[in-house]
Amino acid sequence: MASKVTEKALNLIKSLPRVAISNVKDLPGTLYKKKTNRSAGRKKKGRGDKGQGARGTLDPLGYEGGQRPLIDAVPSEKYYGKYAIRRQYPPISLLEIQRLIDLNRVDVTRPIDVSSICNTRLYSLDVAKNHFGFNVTEEGCDLFASKVNLEVQWVTELVIAAIEKNGGTITTRYYDPQCLAALFDTQAFFEKGQPIPKCKLPPQDALAYYSDPNFRGYLADPEKILMAREKLAQKYGYKLPDLTDDPLKDLLLMRKDPLQIFYGLEPGWIVNLADKCILKPKDEDYLRYYSNVY
Repeated sequence: MASKVTEKALNLIKSLPRVAISNVKDLPGTLYKKKTNRSAGRKKKGRGDKGQGARGTLDPLGYEGGQRPLIDAVPSEKYYGKYAIRRQYPPISLLEIQRLIDLNRVDVTRPIDVSSICNTRLYSLDVAKNHFGFNVTEEGCDLFASKVNLEVQWVTELVIAAIEKNGGTITTRYYDPQCLAALFDTQAFFEKGQPIPKCKLPPQDALAYYSDPNFRGYLADPEKILMAREKLAQKYGYKLPDLTDDPLKDLLLMRKDPLQIFYGLEPGWIVNLADKCILKPKDEDYLRYYSNVY
């Protein structure tokens, strides 16, 4: 029975015409737009009676009529407000810092700051692009195994824990653009023969961060920083090394004055590279200016 049905279907296919454009038609009831005759005998030529359609004076794409366009009627989005003046912190990971230490590109017997990282010529800062220092990221926090005194501009809690677990110390420090330019290329700055500038205080929106002991801000209370170190060690479950008996105590506890940008050099001094000497001001007005915040 099945074989007869199959043979009948095959014979029917052989006798039926092939599908082609000449025998394909629309479904019954299909509606389609007729072509419009645009010749001279059409009179209006399908453009209607007068108006913008007839005269071809339609508004350009995106035009909005009325007295108040959409760009003024809808409130503006402030997400990108003041984007051009935001402070930028180029990233550098703990893995990259450890690699610099392993390759002897930085000296761990001295504090590591912006000047130490920029002197490797592997990382750069551009004040014209609103760069305000380095942001240490968490990549390689499990591989970091160096005892260093690190001074950067932006960190997270995990980065602080990774450094202090190995017995090191970290400080977050703000530099204004003028001081940061001097730190980026120290030799070029000293060759100009200009006095070392005094560092300004952080702006209002960054003052809370650099005064927070949880982020080891350089303006925070030292006693609160010690308490924050103990709390962080308890949180991440490691034993906090005792710095009082550490042979590198002087190195690890070395800090800059809030007005100071170079270790061992005070604001107002002039470094003479040609004569290899340092010129210090003696005038009381100069001393008063470089010793005050404002």
